[in-house]
Amino acid sequence: MEYRTLGSSGTVVSTYALGTMTFGNETDEDGAHEQLDRYVEAGGNFVDTADVYTAGASENIIGHWLAKSGARDDVVLATKGRFPMGDGPNDLGTSRRHLRQALDASLTRLGVDHVDLYQLHAWDPITPLQESLSFLEDAVRAGKILYGGLSNFTGWQLQKACDLIDRRGWSPLVTLQPQYNLLVREIEWEIIPAAQENGLGLLPWSPLGGGWLTGKYSFDEEPTGDTRLGDDPNRGVESWFRRSKNQRVRDVVEAVRAIAEARGVSMAQVALAWLVDRPAITSVILGARTMKQLDDNLAAAGLHLTPEETQRLDEASDPGAADYPYGGPGVDQRDRPITGGRA
Repeated sequence: MEYRTLGSSGTVVSTYALGTMTFGNETDEDGAHEQLDRYVEAGGNFVDTADVYTAGASENIIGHWLAKSGARDDVVLATKGRFPMGDGPNDLGTSRRHLRQALDASLTRLGVDHVDLYQLHAWDPITPLQESLSFLEDAVRAGKILYGGLSNFTGWQLQKACDLIDRRGWSPLVTLQPQYNLLVREIEWEIIPAAQENGLGLLPWSPLGGGWLTGKYSFDEEPTGDTRLGDDPNRGVESWFRRSKNQRVRDVVEAVRAIAEARGVSMAQVALAWLVDRPAITSVILGARTMKQLDDNLAAAGLHLTPEETQRLDEASDPGAADYPYGGPGVDQRDRPITGGRA
């Protein structure tokens, strides 16, 4: 296992984090504890969860494991708050009221007095951003969290948060957790540059594109059996119909397959190796349902692609630039023409 700093902080984390969204749902408590044990044995030290994962069951399961294993001091622990945890009008969002309740409840379920990283799970259009960020600052000062981070923020939202924190002299944010993989690269247009500009490390989720980058799905047959798309072919970002009809997806999968076969490794390991070496990456979040999947993912630790392999994947997965303002006729951000007065 290799290690990097958590964004611009001095805390060190493994380049692969253990995501726990399946805990309490697709993975029972015994299976989850086995995964945690195996992950730590492999040198991993970064565990990511959220209060909304299986309605708090994921945090409970991790809390039981921490108590049993005595591993709290060895693990960098991250959780999130934002989404509904009840039916009341204040049981969601990033208001000071909800975040206080959410964080305290997470600490109770996890059985700890603080978490290392607390993340706003998504933008809240209702709550003033200053209110949300001031809560993070107060939580840092109270010792309930060590660092604050964001998840699923756009570029302008991220920049607004960092500017506000800088003006107030508050503790800087250290991470952003976005969806990022060979099939979803649009965050490279603005979100990654904004993160780099402000010293935030990226914690990508869904690094295997919902399973498409493992090669387990056929483009020509609707999935069945014990898979996420077998349960629901129209499921979210990995929708079988949407992906299977996309030529770019086919090109990417075939490029990953060819490199994997030449290397003698799995397709998942190739996809993870490409992602872990992208700019600004701190740690890639693994989301395994089974021990077999986790073992295969962990085998990517230390695997790095050649420049030629990286270029092949870059070219196959290039989403192109949106016509405006990123590219298109008359617009080239690398060599901007000036045809009149100052804009």
